[in-house]
Amino acid sequence: MYALLFAGTGLSTAQIASLFVIWSVTGFVLEVPSGMWADAFSRRWLLTIAPLLSGAGFALWTFAPAYPAFAAGFVLWGAGSALRSGTFQALAYEELDRLGAAASYARVIGRAEAVATGAQLLATLLAAPVLAAGGNTAAGVASVAVCLVGAAVGWSLPESRGAGEREGAGFAAVLREGVAEVRATPGVRGSLLLVAVLMGATALDEFVPLLAEATGAAPSVVPLLVLVVTAGFAVGGWLAGRGTRWAGPALMGGAGLLAVGAPVAVGEGWWGGTVAAGTEAAPWIGMVLIAAAFGVFQWAITAADARLQARIADRSRATITSMAGFGAEVVGVLAFAAYGLGSGLAGPGTLFALAAVPYAVVAVVLWRGR
Repeated sequence: MYALLFAGTGLSTAQIASLFVIWSVTGFVLEVPSGMWADAFSRRWLLTIAPLLSGAGFALWTFAPAYPAFAAGFVLWGAGSALRSGTFQALAYEELDRLGAAASYARVIGRAEAVATGAQLLATLLAAPVLAAGGNTAAGVASVAVCLVGAAVGWSLPESRGAGEREGAGFAAVLREGVAEVRATPGVRGSLLLVAVLMGATALDEFVPLLAEATGAAPSVVPLLVLVVTAGFAVGGWLAGRGTRWAGPALMGGAGLLAVGAPVAVGEGWWGGTVAAGTEAAPWIGMVLIAAAFGVFQWAITAADARLQARIADRSRATITSMAGFGAEVVGVLAFAAYGLGSGLAGPGTLFALAAVPYAVVAVVLWRGR
């Protein structure tokens, strides 16, 4: 939708691509520093400021639609996303821990992610009538309003951590403690890598619309196929915190579902072609299998995050969580590059099937670790 907005103002494809590069670079640069800031100062303040930055970016897009404003808006949006990354998880775990409910962290975060996914679906459904009624201006004003509500919600969150615990500490000290903890505390390094790999590999969900389009379904059906996969994410998040001791077998099963479902959806490979030739429901069958796979991956990501949070200290919690986020960004970029390079050699069904390999490898590692 953003690309359509930019194109409508006369931007070229190269200019639009450069905007997304600006967004990505902003996230890379600010990911770890934002975590350090969250450990050194108030986390609730950061969760209040973050949506205000994003809202300011959307306001620029709405009322000054030109390339400089779009670029500045992406910087603000990227900064807001970076401030939230790691900060919310750290605050949520600490407050639950103070209440003696740290064991429920995975369930709480998973359900929060599920609700967020549901809100995104609702926003997508409402976008069409809002655009029809008031155009891009109405959509922009609505986006800014939602960000203001988000700032109010951020300010309402509890923060029991007092000024004497960490606030005001220097960035260098925070970073040194975080790095030292990753090196010295048993299990932290492995948990950090686990979160980074699982989150980064799941970034390929950005190509699900292309996969749905490759099924040959009617244009009106393609969004529904994508919706099926999105629902899988939501279900996986809602079930987070249950059966985590079976993470290895579950991930292996998810990898298998992805490896089978993607070729079936588009009719690639001997098994995918066989199913597609036998029924017109092949796209739906394949996308349901993919939805189940991504649901398992979302469930596993939340479990890995909970495992990491349980191993790190409050004083460097947001910093280390942001390190995991930075690692996920790196893995995600590598996944995007691999998909782009592979697109000249194979179809989307085969590429998604190959994307199951990292999950299978992680599953084996977890299985052996037990």
